[in-house]
Amino acid sequence: IKADDQQLKKEILSLEEIQRLIATNDERQNQEIRRAFIFCLYCGLRYCDVRELTFANVDYSNRLLIFEQHKTRGHSANSGVNIPLNDGLLNLIGQPADPENRAELIFKLPSYTMCIKSIQRWVKSAGINKHITWHCGRHSFAVNILNNGANIKVVSSLLGHSGLKHTEKYTRAIDSLKQDAINSLPELKI
Repeated sequence: IKADDQQLKKEILSLEEIQRLIATNDERQNQEIRRAFIFCLYCGLRYCDVRELTFANVDYSNRLLIFEQHKTRGHSANSGVNIPLNDGLLNLIGQPADPENRAELIFKLPSYTMCIKSIQRWVKSAGINKHITWHCGRHSFAVNILNNGANIKVVSSLLGHSGLKHTEKYTRAIDSLKQDAINSLPELKI
């Protein structure tokens, strides 16, 4: 027996669970954490990347988020990532308080530990019985866009992976793709 070391071991939020999470809003909840985590669910960013984003990373005219990944900065030629932004994502980003200060952080986040505690309370209050961490947002993004028909090369590029090997683990988590592959075979008539 050989273990599958590429198997995805993190919990994934389905699109329905993400919508339930978005619909659950408590006035005691940290709104910066809420905005940033929703942004990550729709862009696949890591905590270390989203906490460093400034308005200088946003190209409003071309509707792009352009940044260098913290994890691979200086170690990989693929550390730069460009993510197209839709109206909803641009709305989450907003505008800087001072238009002249593009170095202003987009999301003013507390420590990682505080963010995780807030997310886990939020997930629980939404009635979702899963252990969700910030990185689960990245995994959820990848699995959900693959489930919706995105090409693995596009997903790899959006996540800033240096090759498809790192992205392939997400395809193992997609039952609908497996089902579609089986259903693509001619009908078995015995």
